Amino acid sequence: MPSVSSIAAQALQRRIVSGEFAQGAMLPAQRELAESLNISRASLREAVSMLEALGLVRAQAGKGVLVTWGRKADPEHVPAGPSAVPPNALFEFRQALEPAWAGLAAQRASAADHAELHAIQQEMENALAAGDLVHASEMDLRFHLRLAGLSGNPLMRAAAAQFSAQIAHCLRLPFADVGGMWAPADEHRAILAAIEAGDGAAAARAMRAHLDSAAARTGIDFARPDTPSSPRP
Repeated sequence: MPSVSSIAAQALQRRIVSGEFAQGAMLPAQRELAESLNISRASLREAVSMLEALGLVRAQAGKGVLVTWGRKADPEHVPAGPSAVPPNALFEFRQALEPAWAGLAAQRASAADHAELHAIQQEMENALAAGDLVHASEMDLRFHLRLAGLSGNPLMRAAAAQFSAQIAHCLRLPFADVGGMWAPADEHRAILAAIEAGDGAAAARAMRAHLDSAAARTGIDFARPDTPSSPRP
């Protein structure tokens, strides 16, 4: 069941994409917008945060919320995640865990699990085809969290559940690159093919490549523990 903020984000997305709220315009004031959507201002702030991560709007301190849909993604303006976690830290965290989720899922997932992943993937692609980035990002999250579940490891499942809000924010960021918004779906297919083949090493590699690609599309550089670094002075 979608949350109130997710439903509101989709409603605002439709008004932005339709041109009702045009690129370069400011959204109406919080109170007016919350009343028009019949939601609380707290839920509205969550919805706006989703849209900002997806690149549809940008909050400007003291001014309001600017509609940025259709503009080229700005790597200098990448919003921090929940609890003000910086984006590079989010990618480092995911790179440490998610290849293991994918690798273990390849070893443990059943044919029924494969079918479920395909269904999630198809729903994500349908949302992308409809231009619904809010729902596409939700299906993106469901795909990744399902891999944590299919890992069969209760601690990995617990970590995914505990940090799902941070992971969700991180997943939204690459969608701001409008020209590359299909890339996550394409990369999911490579992960899914390796899982169906039962090849844990290939699934882990595909996930690492997916995360590297997502970070690159977002303009984020992050440290990788398997990459040599220059010695400190």
